[in-house]
Amino acid sequence: MEQLSDKEKYFDVAVIGGGPSGMMASGKAGEAGAKVLLIEKNKTPGKKLLLTGKGRCNFTRAEFNERLFVEDFGKGGKFLLSALFNFGAEDVIGFFEKHKLKTKIERGKRVFPATDQAEDVLNVLIRYLEENKVQVMGGTRVVDLEREGNRIKRLVTSKGDILAKNFIICTGGKSYPLTGSAGDGYDFARKLGHKIITPEPALVPIKIKEKWAGDLQGLSLKNVQINVFQNGKKQDDRFGEMLFAHFGLSGPIILDISKKVGELLKLGETIISLDLKPALEYPLLDQRIQKDFKKYNNKIFKNSLKELLPQKLIPVIIKLSGINPEKTVNVITKEERKKLVGLLKNLKMQALGLLGFDQAIVTSGGVDLKEIDPKTMKSKLIDNLFFAGEIINLHGPTGGYNLQLCWSTGCLAGKNAARLAWF
Repeated sequence: MEQLSDKEKYFDVAVIGGGPSGMMASGKAGEAGAKVLLIEKNKTPGKKLLLTGKGRCNFTRAEFNERLFVEDFGKGGKFLLSALFNFGAEDVIGFFEKHKLKTKIERGKRVFPATDQAEDVLNVLIRYLEENKVQVMGGTRVVDLEREGNRIKRLVTSKGDILAKNFIICTGGKSYPLTGSAGDGYDFARKLGHKIITPEPALVPIKIKEKWAGDLQGLSLKNVQINVFQNGKKQDDRFGEMLFAHFGLSGPIILDISKKVGELLKLGETIISLDLKPALEYPLLDQRIQKDFKKYNNKIFKNSLKELLPQKLIPVIIKLSGINPEKTVNVITKEERKKLVGLLKNLKMQALGLLGFDQAIVTSGGVDLKEIDPKTMKSKLIDNLFFAGEIINLHGPTGGYNLQLCWSTGCLAGKNAARLAWF
């Protein structure tokens, strides 16, 4: 859409931000009969959506009990209940299936398009906007929101002023700034009187002190447990899959625990302990190693661990154990073996910090939940303003939670913005 004429500047609903929540909000408002404008900073909407799930788009989680679903969002999770009851995971799957996109459920209840292509999810949303006559204004910056009393009077954009009965801010957070997520929405909300909980990177890789992590770059470990300690006390844990990187740690369980690690680092030294064999308690793991040592009785130590550990990890464990790699297994002492068991159950690393917003999947923080009506997503401060998606102070773990938040809050905001446009 080029520069708007005077006649084209009036809408029932104007949506700022063409990410998942903005597209859903726009489509739902249009479906309800409203004249809708979607304003997007990029030339086309959905740029960040194409990056989700490593390009495969894990678009929801197949958890159809709404109360169980919100538990994983933490203490603010109950805020999402109304939105989920209105448009939950089962509804989202049905929405995409109805629009001719086949879906599949993978391990951990993660839901993907059957094609493994995020672009196919985006194409459904683009068609949905077209079907409901949503006007998309791409390549457009919102410069200002002008307020009159408790209402927004107009939007000032790089392509002219926009007037609307209701407005929805869906600008996302600050993660992946190259996609346009620069935190603009926080400034708009703050100017309108809303409290912003300080935005911080969330679901983000963790930097560690130990240099040997770089030697393990690219090594993925499944069915392991990480435990986080501070001052000798366990603070949190996760079980599942992780990945070593040149800077430290990544992968699902690392991303999920990163917020807690970030909070602890502000208080002092934080230790991440990796349990490589969580299914085996110390005595059972010791027995397992003794069995392997008996099998490889006359071999040297460095050639005796291939059934116990990934090949890439063996040199690191040997070095940390202090056991001579050329020593034959049959002369390894009980004390040396116990130290090896201890390493496998408690491989310690010191957290140095989190990577920044450019590596974060989502943003922690945002518009204070106390200032948004969870039944409508309407602002409690501004009569014709709604919020949806990552801009609100709520995020979940990896595995489809955060896109479900976008679909659910976007649907609720779009429907109610359209409904209230008639009054």
